[in-house]
Amino acid sequence: MDEVDFRADGQPSLTGAPTHGFGHCTCGAPAASGSTASLAGRPTSRRLFTRLLGAAGGLALVPAWAREGVDVGKESWATRLVSAEQVETAGQQQYAAMMKEAQQKRVLAPTNDPQVQRLRFIAQRIIPLTGTWNRRADQWRWEVNLLMTAEVNAFCMPGGKIAFYDGILRKLQLNDDEVAMVMGHEIAHALREHARERMGKSAATNIGADLLSSVLGFGDVGRTFMGIGGQLLKLRFSREDESEADLVGMELAARAGYNPEAGISLWQKMAKASEGAPPQFISTHPSGPTRIEDMRRNLPKVAGLYQRADKPSQRFSPPAASAQNR
Repeated sequence: MDEVDFRADGQPSLTGAPTHGFGHCTCGAPAASGSTASLAGRPTSRRLFTRLLGAAGGLALVPAWAREGVDVGKESWATRLVSAEQVETAGQQQYAAMMKEAQQKRVLAPTNDPQVQRLRFIAQRIIPLTGTWNRRADQWRWEVNLLMTAEVNAFCMPGGKIAFYDGILRKLQLNDDEVAMVMGHEIAHALREHARERMGKSAATNIGADLLSSVLGFGDVGRTFMGIGGQLLKLRFSREDESEADLVGMELAARAGYNPEAGISLWQKMAKASEGAPPQFISTHPSGPTRIEDMRRNLPKVAGLYQRADKPSQRFSPPAASAQNR
């Protein structure tokens, strides 16, 4: 086995791990309740901007069935500046490298692990619902894996590559509904192509104002953004992306038969886990009260979807809590 690097807490360090994931964004300090981070109140900057660019054409419309559910507006103009194929290929390569490293360091959970089976069961209920949010998702080669390290994190790379860390299941003792909310949130990032959007905005910045007209004309500027694979490991999502992923994830979970009210209990657990020394997923995310308020406001939009959805035929228990979390 290759030499294993360890973090200060004694856990194996995965060099290929992305910095984005559940609760990672470039938000700075938590927003106060009622801030513009809320998607449920006033239109966000993305939604206002896409209205202005709508005449440019090529922007995907919100799926018709999503009108019964949450409203997050059209996709960002910036996604058109970087090739979807390039981003998805880079995501697949980075994910494969990370899983290989995890296997070498013996932190990749085997297929017969009860928590792996649990994650894949929940994913199988959510994945068939993704194509209506993003047509490319029907062709993605979805994967779901569990990494046996202590991080309270999860992510979905572009192209449908999902990973959960044991820490988020064990430390927070997530029930199936809460797992579905986390998974829906991460899948929503991929469906709404937030990584591609971040890259597109960076590309537009690099191109400069003198080429703005070319950018708005959706010219072949994606190739000016180099090193996509490396960028995927460094990206963090904006507070607006995170709020959008909360709502889309809540709808996906509800349609899959998981109680969307679990989003509230999930973030209550997050808040409790942050007492004393706030972990990064709290300090860089929209504040718990703000996102819980948004979720409560949007619950009526998905309540009917959950009531009519086929409920899971199987329920799973979280892994045993470690001694320090009891």
